[in-house]
Amino acid sequence: MTAAANLAIRLRRAAFNRALVEGDLQAIGPILAPDAVLVTGSDSAVLAGRKAQLLAWKREFAAAPRTLYVRTPERIVASPVEPVALEHGRWAATGAMIASGDYSAKWRETAGGWVIEAEIYLTLA
Repeated sequence: MTAAANLAIRLRRAAFNRALVEGDLQAIGPILAPDAVLVTGSDSAVLAGRKAQLLAWKREFAAAPRTLYVRTPERIVASPVEPVALEHGRWAATGAMIASGDYSAKWRETAGGWVIEAEIYLTLA
């Protein structure tokens, strides 16, 4: 399961990154669990639930100029006993805002594929 989970999660992360660049809410929705939680990197704001996150991304996509975000996985650890995995990596923002840092994301394998259950970000620059 580890190699397959690693590849599947990396592909989902790439799809999420692509959706962020393209401003594609329809592509982001299925990658988030219905009750997904995101803790932002600077002010530790909590976005609870897929709907809250999609509303936040909709506002981000409407901003001019836009900030573009990219998450780059460095390590993915899949559980050998549960359908869950933890992704560790670096994130970067460019455009209207320039910032970067570390993040961790918890993924769960569902009938529809791997979905993000939780993400936490740390702003370092």
